[in-house]
Amino acid sequence: MWYLSLLIHIFKETEQHLLVKVKPIYNDMYGEKDFRGMEACYFITFQTVDLVDVFIRPVYKQVIVHTLNHFIESKGLVVYAWCLMSNHLHLLAQTNDGVVIAELEKEYIDFTSKKILEAIETEPESRKKWMLQQFERTIHNTGMHQYQVWQNCNHPVLIDSRKKNFLLEHFEYIHQTPVRDKIVDIPGEYKYSSARDYSGIHGLVNIVKMATIEQQLAASETMNGGFFVKYIRN
Repeated sequence: MWYLSLLIHIFKETEQHLLVKVKPIYNDMYGEKDFRGMEACYFITFQTVDLVDVFIRPVYKQVIVHTLNHFIESKGLVVYAWCLMSNHLHLLAQTNDGVVIAELEKEYIDFTSKKILEAIETEPESRKKWMLQQFERTIHNTGMHQYQVWQNCNHPVLIDSRKKNFLLEHFEYIHQTPVRDKIVDIPGEYKYSSARDYSGIHGLVNIVKMATIEQQLAASETMNGGFFVKYIRN
């Protein structure tokens, strides 16, 4: 029966090898599984502390836009869709190989927080005192104070781009945000969003148009005001 023992040994070795190849990589910050080789991206929302309306002045909006472009050019960030509102930022994004998205997110939060706080101090901001009070936090067991612009928990959603309906739901949700808030009638009219890119206008952030999304949009072939009717709501 030696050959049976050999077959069992080979089977176990093969099974272990396969398990290693498909083993999910867990990210403690995200609480999600990420499989190597899977075409996937993340839906991420950054919210300001206490939902303070920081981004109602151009100077703070430019911090977000410039930092996104900087991270795209130098940090391995890939953005497929985005939308900046008065107190939050939506992203549909992923990273290049070897870049951990949780680490990139933390770096983005730290970088933009620093720039926003600098702008609050240097710009003629009538809300300066109130905003700094909202952002001020006491460091536990130290009595020291620091400023926190963004909330800690973002609960990003891992999206397998092969699940087209799920992907398009998040894509539409991002671009419909200013429409839901009655800021614009059509997503492509909103300046601080990638809806402009998908409607044929070069936007502020150097996004990558996702082929899956473009194929779905092109399939409708019906356009209204520069953006597809499917993504317009009354």
